[in-house]
Amino acid sequence: MSDSVDQHLDASGLQCPMPLLKTKLCLNGMSPGQCLRVVATDPGSARDIPAFLSLSSHQLEHQEEGDGQWVFLIRCGHASTGGQG
Repeated sequence: MSDSVDQHLDASGLQCPMPLLKTKLCLNGMSPGQCLRVVATDPGSARDIPAFLSLSSHQLEHQEEGDGQWVFLIRCGHASTGGQG
């Protein structure tokens, strides 16, 4: 698990699809190589966030669940849209 987290997103208490949408928004504002830590309490996040990441350039570095919380460490990939290659 990476110790260098660049941004934190607390999506606790939010219901599907908000944790995923907020995760996407955060990643869109980050630079490639940066790390995002997401905390969610919606069980759907355990399915939705990894599914989205598998279709994107971002990498799921770590995922854990405990006490009704899901924690994701995501390495930002290159932007999927935009002109900065």
